[in-house]
Amino acid sequence: MQHRATCFGQWIGVFAMLVTSILLLQVRVPALQAAQEQPASNPLVGDPSAIKEGASLFRSNCSPCHGPSAHGGGRGPDLTSGRWTHGSSDSDIFRTISQGVPGTQMPANGFEDSETWAIIAYLRSLAPSVHTKMPGDPAKGEKLFSGAAGCATCHMVNGRGALLGPDLSRVGASRSISYLVESIREPDKELSDGMLDPNNHYGLPLVYDTVTVVLKNGDKITGVAKNEDTFSIQLLDTHQQLRLFPKRDLKEVLHEHKSLMPAYSEQMINPAELQDLLAYLESLRGG
Repeated sequence: MQHRATCFGQWIGVFAMLVTSILLLQVRVPALQAAQEQPASNPLVGDPSAIKEGASLFRSNCSPCHGPSAHGGGRGPDLTSGRWTHGSSDSDIFRTISQGVPGTQMPANGFEDSETWAIIAYLRSLAPSVHTKMPGDPAKGEKLFSGAAGCATCHMVNGRGALLGPDLSRVGASRSISYLVESIREPDKELSDGMLDPNNHYGLPLVYDTVTVVLKNGDKITGVAKNEDTFSIQLLDTHQQLRLFPKRDLKEVLHEHKSLMPAYSEQMINPAELQDLLAYLESLRGG
């Protein structure tokens, strides 16, 4: 009798699991069908009211990573260049926004479909209709980057180089040409203007702000602050050494709001060399 009761209980458990699975399937199938039935192209393309709505949604939700004008931020790429790393069709961009990109900082989003299409309409209104090839020789630019210009002494590309400056392995996908020109010719400008970067919006220290710590004996050590709190500061110095300083041992900590990167004048990099360097940087898309 006890054996029958046990079998009956097991049968009830299996039946309950089967019913639950059927109910979940009934919920998921319509959702899957809805996702599969998304139009291949944006139904709101060119709609002025949709573009306006998309701009508002973008500023509220996307600008902390991609910058207030979609020209790229500290964590997100430039979305105005017409280059889309994870697919360039409307349906590809819809999927990227809705589902995110695994392995990156791009999260899935819970927008209504119409809101997602509005954001895409806004982004399409910013992007060039035709992607023009960058003048210059990327091979010459790579030699300049690794050699005479000294870029590789601070920047890393695909695992090669240094860590004092930003990793540039995907800079061609994440930054506009105008941004790159300004960064090379006037590297202090973005810092002095407040650095339109998500970290700055949240009131955190500038990631590549030059910091000098003054020891109690007057010695000065300059580098980039990697971590800082009330009691200590962790600095990557100009020799690529990571150093930790308790603030009680320091006379002063100076945030200089300037870049360690030199301003490359036309005497240092002439216009033709700049075009080669930009062609190389523009080719870096992270694989």
